[in-house]
Amino acid sequence: MALDRQRIVTEAITLLDADGLDGVTLRKLAARLGVQQPTLYWHLPNKAALITALADEILAREFGEPPPPDPDQPWPAWLTAFAERLRRALLAHPDGARVLSSAQLSRKMAELSELAMSTLVAHGISLHRARVIVLTVERFTVGHVLEEQAPRPDEAALKDFDLPTFTRQHPTVVAAITEYFAPGRTVDDLFRDCLDVVVAGATARTETD
Repeated sequence: MALDRQRIVTEAITLLDADGLDGVTLRKLAARLGVQQPTLYWHLPNKAALITALADEILAREFGEPPPPDPDQPWPAWLTAFAERLRRALLAHPDGARVLSSAQLSRKMAELSELAMSTLVAHGISLHRARVIVLTVERFTVGHVLEEQAPRPDEAALKDFDLPTFTRQHPTVVAAITEYFAPGRTVDDLFRDCLDVVVAGATARTETD
């Protein structure tokens, strides 16, 4: 099979899913493709270009060619659905948020930002406000997923952790976590509730401008 950029990126996604971002190296990728490492440089000149290609592919697999928004749908509902899809795209791959936040000039992310900002502008939001709202929602989403995908505390970190003492020192934090994650409530609910605060704030600010 001929080696082309898409084949390289597809294999890199497979490597990402197996080993995480730290395991995606040009050396390992070349070995999986059965070529010498310099051969990859014809298509992707360096690791930064590879990461950006990974980000574009991760987003493209979720969004494809996004259809134009329904003009009758309120923009806060559209933006909420957009953020949920962005989170879903990043969670579909280990370190997806790290990949996107490390990418340089992701064309797919620029395409999605263009769609989001133009949607808000079409709903009467000023260009300045639309940019601020979209960037806030995008960065909140990426940051939230970065935390979701961060390594959990290992045995060494937990070795001297005393839960009763922690609870006495931080009673409201522990009570809030316990109350929030009642039976039936998930991390998906937490993302949506936090996102609702962000979007509601943007909506209220827009209405007072």
